[in-house]
Amino acid sequence: MIIDCHAHVSAPAELWAYKANILSHRGSHGRGKVDVSDDEIRRAVEEKPFPGSGHSHMAYIDKLGTNMQLVSPRPFQLMHSQKPSRLVQWFHEECNNIIHRETQIYPDRFIGIAGLPQPCGEPLDMAIAELERCVNELGFKGCLLNPDPYENTGIHPPALGDPYWYPLYEKLCELDVPAHIHGTGSKSDREPYSLRFINEETTAVFGLVNSQVLDDFPDLKIVVSHGGGAIPYQLGRFESGTLRRPGADRFSQRMRRLYYDTVLYTPEAIELLIKVAGVDQCLFGAECPGVGSSVNPDTGRHMDDVAHHINEFDWLSDDDREKILGGNANRVFKLEI
Repeated sequence: MIIDCHAHVSAPAELWAYKANILSHRGSHGRGKVDVSDDEIRRAVEEKPFPGSGHSHMAYIDKLGTNMQLVSPRPFQLMHSQKPSRLVQWFHEECNNIIHRETQIYPDRFIGIAGLPQPCGEPLDMAIAELERCVNELGFKGCLLNPDPYENTGIHPPALGDPYWYPLYEKLCELDVPAHIHGTGSKSDREPYSLRFINEETTAVFGLVNSQVLDDFPDLKIVVSHGGGAIPYQLGRFESGTLRRPGADRFSQRMRRLYYDTVLYTPEAIELLIKVAGVDQCLFGAECPGVGSSVNPDTGRHMDDVAHHINEFDWLSDDDREKILGGNANRVFKLEI
């Protein structure tokens, strides 16, 4: 079974219209809601072509042979830097509700991963409450975690090793669900959101590995998007720093306390990640359909046909390949499938 741990919702246009509406009146006209039928949700999943892929969401994952997806909000839409904070809360709740309905319509294809309302500069109470709702009431199996709620506006958030994040880590351990690190938007032309994702994930791994978080929360499960950013490529630089500290754990050892998805799109990058992080720490991710849904003219395949690359690695055993393609996600997210 192929389980894509990193997928984002294909929602009816009414969800994005709802977002535009509450942003226009800043909440002064009340919350409202996304009013769509199950048939409209089905059309968004089964009929509407995703740009670049030439297929609907469902047809595309069928084409690539994906059996199950862990579906979360589209991160660049999550607007954590917007004020007032009730806009962030309302939109996340509506988005998570749409995801929940998709999991009910397609129980054999989609599993919910919550977006957390993380209004910049505020405590994590709102995020924790939504995490509890999504796990306990909607049956979600994890959540996204944005390391930079300020969305690259020039204000630096607390590093992920800071005690600011500890209440969320405590709740994740209590509920026994993973957080999937993924940046959101970027309000910088110099660093658009697709680049910001990679930089934030690099910073997140560095901060967690070099902090007390992994010692203070030994049961905490963290999955890092896009192969951990630049960490595998720059491992030697960070390893050298730990070797200069007598008695310190090596960076390469501590980074293996985290998990990494394979949303990388080239076989060279995927191979490097697996060899650096280890088979047991790598979860199949393709983010289909998404930014990688373009056809590579050199191969004739879509860039996000990640499973093809993993299946082509003759240095992986069958057991290792099964772990990466589905077994590890089943174990880490406790999917029981």
